Amino acid sequence: MTLSKKIFRKLRKITGKENCIKDKEDLLCYAYDATGLTYIPDAVVFPENTEEVSSILTLANKYNFFIIPRGAGSGMTGGSLAVKQGVIMVMTRFNRIIQIDKDNLIVHVEPGVITAHLHKAVEKEGLFYPPDPASSAFCTLGGNLAECSGGPRAVKYGVTRDYVLGLEVVLPTGEIINTGVQTAKGVVGYDLTRLIVGSEGTLGIITKMTLRLLPLPESVRTMKAVFPKIETAAATVSAIMNHGIIPRSIEYMDNASIRCAEGYLKTGLPVNAAALLIIEADGKKEETDRAIKELGAICLSMGAVEIEIAKNKEESENILKARKALSPALFEYGPDKINEDIVVPKSKIPDMVKKIEEIKAETGLTIVSFGHAGDGNIHVNVMLDKKNKEDVKNAEYAIDTLFDYTLELGGTISGEHGIGITKSVYLEKEIGKVETALMKKIKNVFDPEGILNPGKIFYD
Repeated sequence: MTLSKKIFRKLRKITGKENCIKDKEDLLCYAYDATGLTYIPDAVVFPENTEEVSSILTLANKYNFFIIPRGAGSGMTGGSLAVKQGVIMVMTRFNRIIQIDKDNLIVHVEPGVITAHLHKAVEKEGLFYPPDPASSAFCTLGGNLAECSGGPRAVKYGVTRDYVLGLEVVLPTGEIINTGVQTAKGVVGYDLTRLIVGSEGTLGIITKMTLRLLPLPESVRTMKAVFPKIETAAATVSAIMNHGIIPRSIEYMDNASIRCAEGYLKTGLPVNAAALLIIEADGKKEETDRAIKELGAICLSMGAVEIEIAKNKEESENILKARKALSPALFEYGPDKINEDIVVPKSKIPDMVKKIEEIKAETGLTIVSFGHAGDGNIHVNVMLDKKNKEDVKNAEYAIDTLFDYTLELGGTISGEHGIGITKSVYLEKEIGKVETALMKKIKNVFDPEGILNPGKIFYD
């Protein structure tokens, strides 16, 4: 439905005039995300507290209009887009780190806090929040929870859900609930916290969270390993994971991504290399120094032609910069891209890498692959011109083939980007009909009027 003037006035009464907008030039700022797709909402609201969120959702139920929660808009699958119009609810005013509890290794925080800001705040206290998505400099914690983000450090420390102890959530009906605990253990009732984390803003709107912290590692060492063959680099990942050392991260870059990053940054990357591994180790200083040397030795024994171990923080940051810069740099290869984030068992990475090379040859498209090789999470970017029908046809074939082979290897079609709208058509490749029907029933229990983030996850 189109938002009436009456409803708009009621929204403004809840948030204040300056925090509820509908001028077209303002709406355009909240009409897109990292997918490049655009859907213009009817209005945008910026609530300040839990009570305002509850009042807005209660109003949406009464007058039957849609609410779409949004953080920084950095999502890769369209999860914060107003695909059926409605009201975008921007959560960036929820930007407080409420309390860092050093005694209990937890932090109470709001969803609009930038992930990197939390990293800096807890590290000043000698503590550590491991989840570190590539967009951490601007993405929000609420978005991280909605998508269950991972990042490079997931190989050793796990993903976002492993650090969420409890939540305050406003249900689509306007009711406010508290889930989870503030302790290391808790098994009272169903685990609603884990159900909400990764639900892509379809079951409720998070307004507060209690996150688990760790002691800050004393030392971090970084290394770059250069490989003449892409298969050798992939096999090296399996060799490292079987060696008994768990690295902080193992990032993989193929030749196309190396060339792209070098063209963007000009930092002297080896553009003739078939692949790079960027590896980090952390822990006590003596342990870390020993671990990084052993990891370098493994790389050389597996066929690396060169290794570079950073001597200081500046050199480490220079090595890591190449991986972090890849997403914006990719557009040097074409005007459009389809960004997928498959995951396969670590032992199957060589098979997956070989298949990606076959798909490249078969379609003639530029396909750039990189990612978190330590946990089998490979970001596969298909570059194309969406105005070119042949490109689009080949890209659809490439993605379909990629997903089928991923599932054949025992993997999953999305490791950390979610389903949103761009992957919903593929959901039943991985999730059976009975399981999908059960998920829809859960959605209906939480959101009987269907007002919260419609059109996401399930393909209708």
